[in-house]
Amino acid sequence: MASFEVIGGRTLHGEIIPQGAKNEALQILCAVLLTPEPVTISNVPNIRDVNKLIELLGDMGVDVEQTAPDTYVFKAENVNLDYLSSERFVEQARAIRGSVMILGPMLARYGVAKLPKPGGDKIGRRRLDTHFLAFEKLGAKFTYDANDSFYHLEGKNLKGTYMLLDEASVTGTANIVMAAVLAEGITTIYNAACEPYLQQLCKMLVRMGAKISGIGSNMLIIDGVEKLGGTEHRMLPDMIEIGSFIGLAGMTGSEITIKDAQIRELGLIPDTFRRLGIKMEFHGDDIFIPAQDSYEIDTYIDGSILTVSDHTWPGFTPDLLSIALVVATQAKGTVLIHQKMFESRLFFVDKLIDMGAQIILCDPHRANVIGQNKQVPLRGISMTSPDIRAGVALLIAALSAEGRSVIHNIEQIDRGYQNIDGRLNALGAQITRI
Repeated sequence: MASFEVIGGRTLHGEIIPQGAKNEALQILCAVLLTPEPVTISNVPNIRDVNKLIELLGDMGVDVEQTAPDTYVFKAENVNLDYLSSERFVEQARAIRGSVMILGPMLARYGVAKLPKPGGDKIGRRRLDTHFLAFEKLGAKFTYDANDSFYHLEGKNLKGTYMLLDEASVTGTANIVMAAVLAEGITTIYNAACEPYLQQLCKMLVRMGAKISGIGSNMLIIDGVEKLGGTEHRMLPDMIEIGSFIGLAGMTGSEITIKDAQIRELGLIPDTFRRLGIKMEFHGDDIFIPAQDSYEIDTYIDGSILTVSDHTWPGFTPDLLSIALVVATQAKGTVLIHQKMFESRLFFVDKLIDMGAQIILCDPHRANVIGQNKQVPLRGISMTSPDIRAGVALLIAALSAEGRSVIHNIEQIDRGYQNIDGRLNALGAQITRI
């Protein structure tokens, strides 16, 4: 198990380029299964989860050619359905949660799909009912074998229908869209997720020949086609990385420019960090964060304590609540962090309390943070990363803290952040991989 040794208290300076979006990559890569023609994808992040999915596709029979450090050409002409019954497939699919999104394309193109229960971060209950209820509405037969935790789908002649999703699941919507584009007739998906990454998937599918209207709204209308062709696609920068860098700059009093952030696709992320007191300027699509000796949390108009909570898009993404929480520990003022979607994502605050943060964990979903206005710096400790996002929040805390910190289980961080130690060290951080 690898670890980071972090010497905190250093001020960073310079420019940083965000990686391609992990959450978009997992959708886009699965979509290559919908066509036998070549699909070229660029700005692919070099991170563990994405690399594992690319490896899985290759082992399934997809021809994979890397033409540049961040660019791949995929050709799913000879997919091996027998591979889905192999022990190797079980091992690979269970290793990454994004593997669930191969189900929609496989069902649409081959009429059959199977998958072991996927893994991923242990951040609380992450049910998949939305996916399978929708597949059944399209005419697929679904079974689940509790003995081996395998999901099975059969449906040779999917037919479009109306469906109201029980939750605006991003991966669920992506899976349903990929199944519906080759179904016969019209599929209407209401309460669909409308995140920028889902919009990217829909736009890519349209270039491949799909007929999708309502992109960007919570109602998607899909007129099924007989086949899809190849295309080229460039992924957006990762909004979670961008938010993490904004928080890092404020927390460490650093002057950082985030290059090509595609600001229009960030939703409430900049405004939420502004309400936590972090100043920023937009220069085209670059975000400039000036060095700040202190920052103050906003209040509501009547002076009451601010609440920062997650919500479906265009609300604040749950993936950045851990960053907002860490940033608040050194702000002036108090904020309530309300994690609505996952019941275990705040369980890293005990490490922050050990570092000297003033946090009251009210329940599994809410934490009250009393900022210390940088008057009482955090202190370095030894800790373990519980998941991707908490791991980076702890890394930011360590970079702002006095003294030496050690973060164990950094494989979690590597799953979502590309060469994070190298890129931050280039700005003046002192992070050693041990």
